[in-house]
Parts: sequence; structure tokens; C-alpha cells
Amino acid sequence: MDDLSNLTKADLLARARSQNVTGRSRMTKAELIQALAVSDVPHTAPAKATLSVRTSAVAKRTAQDREHARQRREVTARRLAAFVDTSKKCKKRQSHYGPCGLPVAIDRDVCVLHGGADIFDLAIPVTGQLGVATWPTLLRHLMIADYETDAIGLDPIIAEVVQHIVNWLYFDYFRVEVEGIENIPMSGGALLAANHGGAALPYDAAMLALSVANEAPLPRRVRVIGTEIFNMLPTVSHLYRKAGAAYASRADTEHLLGNKRLVGVFPEGAAAFQKPASEAYRLRRFGRGGFVTVAERVGVPIIPVAIVGSDEVHPAVTSSSLLAKMVQMVFPDQRMDRLAIFLNPIPLPVRWHIRILEPLQPDNPGSDPDPLTVLERADLVRDRVQAALDDMLAKRTSVF
Repeated sequence: MDDLSNLTKADLLARARSQNVTGRSRMTKAELIQALAVSDVPHTAPAKATLSVRTSAVAKRTAQDREHARQRREVTARRLAAFVDTSKKCKKRQSHYGPCGLPVAIDRDVCVLHGGADIFDLAIPVTGQLGVATWPTLLRHLMIADYETDAIGLDPIIAEVVQHIVNWLYFDYFRVEVEGIENIPMSGGALLAANHGGAALPYDAAMLALSVANEAPLPRRVRVIGTEIFNMLPTVSHLYRKAGAAYASRADTEHLLGNKRLVGVFPEGAAAFQKPASEAYRLRRFGRGGFVTVAERVGVPIIPVAIVGSDEVHPAVTSSSLLAKMVQMVFPDQRMDRLAIFLNPIPLPVRWHIRILEPLQPDNPGSDPDPLTVLERADLVRDRVQAALDDMLAKRTSVF
């Protein structure tokens, strides 16, 4: 202020002009000094401040996501380790290869691979932990192959390796959040009916299975029923079954449910792959209700499941009937009228939410329901899933 008072009015006007002080030509010398004193106070550019705040917020949220994922992994690891006693080793002899050597199951004398637990129902790691460090041990037992696989083709060793790999998507990439896990029964069969995402790969099937294996008190397996194309590709079909999935047939589904397994189905079927992004989370018709017939015949509950996130992984810009016909030329048994076209080959890191709703108990277990009852219950399941999706979407503040 003192320096400004020593300047002439002409000098003050020149400085006011350089600092773009408005109304300077009508100001007195005292007013010019006051205006220049205010303009000399350093200010942070609003745009830069906004950008800095946003960048800081994103970095903070990313760091929080990483920390949250690490904590969830640790909780899952502790829960899975509790099913195995590492102080004792399985002594079951493996042909001429010697004793098994894996840790035994809790309160048992053999490992989970050799009868210590129902390994086809419970996704218990054979060493008590998941991780790359266990793969040499898993590879050794895979090569020896001195353990059982189930009738559908599940190989517990391969399923464990796949679970470890896909867990990165579950915890770190999609950051799946689950609610209603208490609605999953800890024994007996059940049919989980969920909405299907418009993705090129069955991400939602994997996330649904992992949500139960990672979050439930007992890490039960969800045997997902897959579309035809995953059972037609020469290599993929074997891996798909060995990882725990099943063919889209009533026989496979009834076999699994009859053996008290959890089965995941997507009643929308191939129609879910035909939805453009503008119709995301608007459920198609739940087929002809075949899943209801199977549940009633076997006498198991239907558990509706709402999944938010799958429709944005590969958002479809449009769908093509010509592309569907080209696929059917190679895979004539694949049921589809149109096929979605998406632009991003890499899945988007969308934050997923899975809500498991209360089970619907069978009306008349062990019987074949009439067609009208089947359609009514199928619509009831669909309406519950749609209502849950609408509620979850209304509460969601960001896709990421």
C-alpha cells in the first residue's frame, strides 16, 4: 500500500490497465490504490484448484479401494484357513508316489482332496490358502490325479486355480460388494436365479459364484449353468466344466440340485446379450420358466439375485442379426436372434453390487407344476429382481 501511494495517478492507471482492473478510468487516486491493493493479493486459479481437488479425490478413493481389497482378502484367507489343520499331514498313499502330504481337514485324518470335506460342495483350498505359491503343490497333485472328480466334470484343483485368478477381478478390478449373503443356505440345494449382463464373457457367472465362496460362512460352490457356446468350443468346454460350470440342460441341473448343490441360472438366456446400453438392467422375459419346473420337481428354493455392474462391463452400442447368423453358422445349436456389438475389448473397471434376496420356497415339492403356475412364479422372481435392480441403481452415485 505504501509503495502504491508514492506512484502518480498516471502510473496507477498504467498498472491498473496491466492488471485489467475494471472501471479504472472513473476512479480517483485513492480508489485506484485500493483496487490495486486487492488485485495484488495472490489468488489460486479456480480451474486448477478444481482439477487438483478432483485428482486428489480420485487418488484417495483408489488408495482406499486398494486397502479395502487387501482387508477383504485377508478376511477371506483367514476364513478359508480355518477349515484346514496345517499341523498334521494327510497320510493317504498315492499309488507309488508316496503319502499325499497335504494338510488335513479340521477334525479329520485326511485332506479335503481325499475325503476330509465335500470338496464338490465346499470351495476349500487344499493347502488352506489361495495364491501362486501353492501352484507347484497343486500341479503335482494334478499330474498324479489321485483324487475324484464329480459326474459333471468338476476338478477341484483346476477350480481352485481359476478361483485364485478370477479373485483379482472380484476384489481389485470390479470391487464387488455383496449384501444378503445370509439368504444363502449353508446346506442343501438351492437355485440362484439372477439377471444376465450384456457382456461378451460370463463375468456375472464368475462374480456370483465367488460372492458365495468368498463371503458366506461356508465357502459353498455355485455351479453355474452356462450357455451352449461355452460347451461347444473344444478347449473352453473342458475348462468350463472342470472349473465347476454345467451344461444348460435339465438333466445336469436336476442332478446337481438332487445332490444338494447350489446352482446358478440366468433365466433371460441369450436375450440378455442382445440388449443395447440404453436398455441396461431392463430385464427380458425369464424364458418359459424351466428353472421353476426344475426347482419344484427337485423341491429346492429359488433365490432371486440382482447384479449391478455386468451391463456396463462391455456396453453394447447396438445389436446385429447378421452377426448372430454368422455365429450360428459355426455353432448351429447356439440360440440367439441378435448379437450385441460393443467397442471396448477390455472390460471397464465398473464397481459391482450383488444383492441376494430372500428365497422362494417350493409350493409343491416333488411335483411338476402346471404351466400357469410356472409362468406366475417365473414372473414373481423376475419382478423381485427388477425391483431390487431399480432400488440399487437409484442409490448408486457412480458407475466406477
